[in-house]
Parts: sequence; C-alpha cells; structure tokens
Amino acid sequence: MSKDKKGIYTGIIEKDEKGNYFCGEYLLDYKYTEANFNLGDEINIKSVIENPSDISYNQYPKKSKIFFLANDKK
Repeated sequence: MSKDKKGIYTGIIEKDEKGNYFCGEYLLDYKYTEANFNLGDEINIKSVIENPSDISYNQYPKKSKIFFLANDKK
C-alpha cells in the first residue's frame, strides 16, 4: 500500500496459494503471523531481511519478522 514514517511498509496481510502469509512484496514470518494476526489485518512492517528460504525466495526475496497492527495505538 504505502511506505511511511511508522515503518518500512504499510499494507494488508494476505495468504497465497501455497499458504505463505505476505504483505505487498514482503513474506511474513509464518509462526508469528499465525499466532498474532488475522488475514486482512493492516500492518506496519518495521524491518526486513533477505528471505533465507530457497523455496519461497524467488517469489518473496524479502522477509519480515518485525511488524505490528497499523491501527495499534500502543
């Protein structure tokens, strides 16, 4: 959706046909997303690393483990 001052990227959590959670071009950490978020949540991504997985790297070269709800006022 957009890049802003609150983080690297703001967008909506989606899930692809292989079961990967993603937001825009960024792969999201599966276990963290599954435990803390829902499909359709708007999030702010705070940091990005190179995707270490050979399986999903071509589709998602960047991965995030640090993100939070965009509307969270905490």
